[in-house]
Amino acid sequence: MQITFTGKTALVTGAGSGIGEAIAKGLAASGAKVLVQDLKLDAAERVAALITSAGGTARAAEGDVSDAPTVERLVAEAADWGGGLQLLVNNAGIGGAQAATGDYPLDGWHRVIGVNLNSVFYGMHFALPQMLKAGGGAIVNIASILGSVGFANSGAYVAAKHAVVGLTKTVALEYSSKNIRVSAIGPAFIDTPLLSALPPGAKEALVAAHPIGRLGRAEEVADLTQYLLSDRASFITGSYHLVDGAYCAQ
Repeated sequence: MQITFTGKTALVTGAGSGIGEAIAKGLAASGAKVLVQDLKLDAAERVAALITSAGGTARAAEGDVSDAPTVERLVAEAADWGGGLQLLVNNAGIGGAQAATGDYPLDGWHRVIGVNLNSVFYGMHFALPQMLKAGGGAIVNIASILGSVGFANSGAYVAAKHAVVGLTKTVALEYSSKNIRVSAIGPAFIDTPLLSALPPGAKEALVAAHPIGRLGRAEEVADLTQYLLSDRASFITGSYHLVDGAYCAQ
């Protein structure tokens, strides 16, 4: 199945590593101009350099996506640089504290909600007018399996990801008639550098939680993201797609 994004510009948040990096590389390989955003400029520059060295078009940008003016700037930069903005992937996210609800740190709650939920709203809030100017577009919000199930001691993360799924459905209802599609993806545990800091035995326990017998790969999430953003998925909007090795089927 051939997918092409030639002539389109994408903004991918949290693209300095892991899932976001795989998404940015995949979009660029399919012809999109990609603004690679990350909290750390050096991480964004590394990915942008890899894309350009492979023949793609990319530009690095830094900023804290939990800050609305920063997201407004990033969206404007993508649109100005690319001559319009047609694609948005809200991928940036953090794990947050591990604590029961009665003990959960308030500053940790606000930080997780800021990065994992508010940034998704900000991204769509500022990108949607740009997409209307461009004649349409597509958005993928990276949620989680925890957008549909609970997970003890991760209240902020679970709440944010459930909200991302609901927000995705709402925006799809509002903009489907305006040639803008919005979908969400729910990855299970993906084998990324973030898992390298886990204590001994923890990674094995995560693997065992997936009936398929392994963790997911960033490229598997990126492949679905590309499909949902493409014209091949022209009748798909407002939906939530698991990439979870049957985790949620248990």
